[in-house]
Amino acid sequence: MDVRNAAINALFEDNPTLSGFAAPQFMPVAEAFVANFRQHGEVGACVSVIHQGQTVVDLWMGHENPAKTIPWQAETLLPVFSNTKVATALCLHKLVDEGKVELDAPVATYWPEFAAQGKGRIRVASLLNHSAGLPALRRRVPHAGFRNWDFMVEALAAEEPFWEPGSTNGYHMVSFGWLVGEVVRRVSGLSLGEYFDTHIRQPTSAEFYIGLPRSEYHRFAPVILQTPSFASLLTNPFLRKIVFDKTSLPFLSLVNSGRFAPNKPIYWPAHIGGAGGIGNARGMAAMYAPLAENDGSLLSQDAVERLRRPSMESQKDLNLGLPTRFSLGAMLRMDNSGPTKQARSLLIPDGAFGHTGIGGSISFADPDQRIAFGYAMTRLGIGFFANERGQGLVDAVYQSLN
Repeated sequence: MDVRNAAINALFEDNPTLSGFAAPQFMPVAEAFVANFRQHGEVGACVSVIHQGQTVVDLWMGHENPAKTIPWQAETLLPVFSNTKVATALCLHKLVDEGKVELDAPVATYWPEFAAQGKGRIRVASLLNHSAGLPALRRRVPHAGFRNWDFMVEALAAEEPFWEPGSTNGYHMVSFGWLVGEVVRRVSGLSLGEYFDTHIRQPTSAEFYIGLPRSEYHRFAPVILQTPSFASLLTNPFLRKIVFDKTSLPFLSLVNSGRFAPNKPIYWPAHIGGAGGIGNARGMAAMYAPLAENDGSLLSQDAVERLRRPSMESQKDLNLGLPTRFSLGAMLRMDNSGPTKQARSLLIPDGAFGHTGIGGSISFADPDQRIAFGYAMTRLGIGFFANERGQGLVDAVYQSLN
């Protein structure tokens, strides 16, 4: 143990911007975290691990800006994109636990306008597992349309499904948040952000927001966008369609966004439940911690089972063009047999559930090992799944346990 303590102390001494805490057993996570800066171009990042209800890793390192003039702080917050989907799903599962929503009921039971364009039989569960057939809008989203909740839900209610709902899945990249969130709003009478804050964020003390309060704006760190190489465009079916087919689901999902830009303050207070969450690694791990313990304090054990059990699996996701696996609201293990630098996989254990954010952030719960995990960074990678930085940290967690 003394050797491990000495090694951790040396790691901090050799890396002046490394701050936080790592238990000796989890030294591999700290080493992998530092290696991301030395070997993989990390600029600023944070990682947090909770094991058996105790924080065993809480680290941050680097800088908030590309010029490396603003040090990363313990309180730094940043966009975590699709990690927000699970936060949104937890709100709906909470209402299911309370007997206020039935997953097999038609969405129109709670949101009557949704029945337009033949959508009257779409079940609530289909909103959670990406099979509702509404991954995007055909109509053009006006400038800053993602800030306008009423516009987005009215447009989605009027939209015709892109495929037979419930028959297969296609990643609902951003629409997920308005679809699930409007059911939450109709049933609870609270906006999605308000419901999440009251029923999920506050009980877990999570530093995670769907709609960032103005009082927290000073903590925001902008993400660093990456331009895909020509080679990655050719090898990635999703990116290829964006470039060559402006009627495709990938183009409509990602580009028809009203010029959404996560670093612009006009979007920070918006309730974008599919991709607009702002938090950090500590906040994401805290949100998952009671689910990893599966003690019924946040959601019932039945709800946790719904989150960790496959609900929709496809050999070719109609949007991403890759094999995907989803539970009712979360990503599950996806091993697409390619190197993680291609961002095609999420290698977490079977029975674990969570999500990735565009560019490589990761959060998940593993109830079997009682692990809650969060990782977020400013420099985005290419793709929607885990890259070598995040996957390396996940692998190091399980190396530590073994």
